[in-house]
Amino acid sequence: DKEEALQVIHDVATENMGALCVTEAYRSLKTPLGTSQYDGARQKADMAGMLLQDLGVTHHNGLLDALARSLLVSDRHVLAARVLALNASSSNLINSVSWQRQSWVGPIRCKKWACALAHVQIPSIHGTRMLTSPGLWSPKFMPSPTNISYRGWWTFPYFSCAVRRWLLSYSVSIPPPIKHGVKGFLSLDIDISGLEVNQCDPGSEPTLSNQIEALSGTHKCHNDTTQCDYHPSQGWVRGGYQCVCRKGFYSLTQKGIFNGTLIEAAWLENEMNVSSVYHEMFRCLKCAPGCETCHNNAPCLATYNWPFRISLLAVSVSCVVFTLGLVGYVYQHRKIKVFKVASPIFLGITLLGCAIMYLEMAAIFPVLDLYSCIATKWSRHLGFCITYTALLMKTWRVSLTYRVKSAHKVKLTDKQLLQWMFPILLVMLIYLGTWTLSAPPTAEQIQDQAGLRFKQCTYNWWDHSLAIGEVLFLSWGIKVCYNVRNAESLYNEARLISYAIYNIALVNTAMVAFHLFIFPQAGPDIKYLLGFIRTQLSTSVTVGLVFGPKVVRVLRGQGDQWDNRARARGVTASFSLNGIGLMPEETADLYQENEELKEEIQKLAAQIEFMKIVHMEMNNRHLKPKPGGYFNAANTAITLQSPVCKTTSSFLAKNTPGGEESCIVSSTECTSERV
Repeated sequence: DKEEALQVIHDVATENMGALCVTEAYRSLKTPLGTSQYDGARQKADMAGMLLQDLGVTHHNGLLDALARSLLVSDRHVLAARVLALNASSSNLINSVSWQRQSWVGPIRCKKWACALAHVQIPSIHGTRMLTSPGLWSPKFMPSPTNISYRGWWTFPYFSCAVRRWLLSYSVSIPPPIKHGVKGFLSLDIDISGLEVNQCDPGSEPTLSNQIEALSGTHKCHNDTTQCDYHPSQGWVRGGYQCVCRKGFYSLTQKGIFNGTLIEAAWLENEMNVSSVYHEMFRCLKCAPGCETCHNNAPCLATYNWPFRISLLAVSVSCVVFTLGLVGYVYQHRKIKVFKVASPIFLGITLLGCAIMYLEMAAIFPVLDLYSCIATKWSRHLGFCITYTALLMKTWRVSLTYRVKSAHKVKLTDKQLLQWMFPILLVMLIYLGTWTLSAPPTAEQIQDQAGLRFKQCTYNWWDHSLAIGEVLFLSWGIKVCYNVRNAESLYNEARLISYAIYNIALVNTAMVAFHLFIFPQAGPDIKYLLGFIRTQLSTSVTVGLVFGPKVVRVLRGQGDQWDNRARARGVTASFSLNGIGLMPEETADLYQENEELKEEIQKLAAQIEFMKIVHMEMNNRHLKPKPGGYFNAANTAITLQSPVCKTTSSFLAKNTPGGEESCIVSSTECTSERV
């Protein structure tokens, strides 16, 4: 039994041997020992046994002496060698030769056959017969390996009181040539005091040749909290190891390192129900969650203020519900002019993008991991792309219409803008999909200002590249908004969209400055609050600017009334189809267009007729105007200020009797008619 063997080792090491060396000359360990490192000495002993079997052991004293001495000096581990000649019938000793190694003298020949013959000295004839008879096995010998043929037997390791050393003996029986002849016995004593008792578990590294493998794994460390740490050069001692706290555990005593000898003693007391110190003092405590190493129970992870985070998440989820409800509201009132001229389809796309941006707060709410980081990147960047691409497409249409310098009518429909918008969204989807499949963002641990760790999504060149692209996109949007700063649109839509673009650029810049310079080591709750503020200042402000005035007009009952200020500045229904009024594609009102064209043609014909008469009067000075006519002195000032008349028939009536005054109209009437 291994525990009995350890107890014998401990008794010998502490010289608490009791009857050992008083009534017993040796004490063996019933523990097998690896003998491969002593195969050289064993093979020489087998060859010597074969030689003596062929030549006999009766009349060759010189040969016996030479063989015993050569076996001793042939290997440094051999402590003693001996050859015995015994009567085959009575097992009485006939002759013996014994050599022993002395550290201060060298090999010496013993005068008595029992010199250093501790373990093989058998007091009884029965014992000698059992030991030396070929084919019989003694419990003093270890089982021989099945794959190797031995001529002799290895004994179990034993402590010899004669030499005060741990020995291992190899014995070879030499059978007699005839039935009642002389048989021989050859024995080697191997000094194994240089071996070491390693009680730790066998690890990935191979066990050293000087360590006893049979006793490995007999340590008494608590495997769940401690691990065995063996220190070489301990020799034959029990508890020649230390129990060290495992990674993630600590102990307030002994700095987490426990002496193996004390643990062995405490274990024995626990087995005998004497004391429970073994479980109380030699077990390590688990560190606080997240601590890889620690010396006490101090926390290593930052704490999350869950009620605070839940309240912010509730606000964000309410915003998502409100935004989706606003989509239904816009769809329900899509035929009202205030929504109709603003392209309801683009309004719906903008609101869906805002809802996705709000969902970022749900993605970063729990303790971050791989999936929450992927959701964070998708909700943030895809929502941004959808929202502000839809807004900038409308602003870009205003810019193109506003900057046109020809009389050609520029007309960009919603379908055409969607065709421009689709490639932008496709590029974003391909980028995010490639990012997710090839190098998905993971959560890494960072420290706050108190040294407490928490997880944050990694930032690498994927983030930086996308950030650069978004900055360039916003720069183009700011340029477009700057180009339309003086443009007039129905319900002031272009200017409100420009304010939303300026706002998102300013908010993102401010939040980056907060994260890098003001709160570089903020805790998880502060970062969550900053994310909430950024979402509200960017997304909620955008929703308020773009949809707030429209909803207010509808609630006031003014949703179907034209923006009088825009119409007074020249934004007519015909111009709205060019994009200034952001009028969506719809069926043209042919009657209204015909009336407007008639009005313009009449004004142009009146101007042409007026200039014709003026040139005729100027080039024919001999013609005198009739008294009271259109070109007399009294009416010249008035007529020159009124080049446009109501209808062409009014100008034609001035040459008829009684029709001269029908073309005389006030300046105020003609001017208002032009406007």
